[in-house]
Amino acid sequence: MATGTDQAVGFGLVAVSLIIFTYYTVWVILLPFIDSQHVIHKYFLPRAYAVLIPLASGLLLLLFVGLFITYMMLKSQRVAKKAQ
Repeated sequence: MATGTDQAVGFGLVAVSLIIFTYYTVWVILLPFIDSQHVIHKYFLPRAYAVLIPLASGLLLLLFVGLFITYMMLKSQRVAKKAQ
């Protein structure tokens, strides 16, 4: 069973994810159909960032996953050498 702290952290993560998803959805799907002179456009980054931010995030994720796998493989090789 999750403690109260775990539930609060989980709720916070879900809330942040929902806010980011809503912001990105409005930015990418709805904003192109709204007149470019409308006041809502000042709350969003330029459209080029709609591609660059997820691309950079994905590349960073792949980098960290690759580094983790490399670290674990090197660590297991050291343990295997010590066992012999």
